[in-house]
Amino acid sequence: MNSDRKEFIDQFQKRTKRLAIDVIHFSKSLPKTEEATIMKRQLLRSATSVAANYRAACRARSAAEFHSKISIVIEEADETLFWLELLEESETATMASVATLKKEITEVLYVMAKARKNTK
Repeated sequence: MNSDRKEFIDQFQKRTKRLAIDVIHFSKSLPKTEEATIMKRQLLRSATSVAANYRAACRARSAAEFHSKISIVIEEADETLFWLELLEESETATMASVATLKKEITEVLYVMAKARKNTK
């Protein structure tokens, strides 16, 4: 593996983990209502899954396994975006409070979709 690729992988693993941590911190600011708690759980599950599955993809033993794991990352990233949108549109969270997270998860989605396309 060339050093540029290894550096990208290392940086993207840190980036997806940072996103998970940012979502954890954000979730602490959500109201303690039943509906907010349900959405928060789903958001936490999907956002942390993005980081965990990207890490697993980096250890894939074949192109097919990598493609499969990256597909899971994409699904979980899209679900994370959904929960952020739902929190915003239900007025459970403000547009300002989710803007940075939505931007980051959208960028992760874009990069992962491109990576998956390049493995076909």
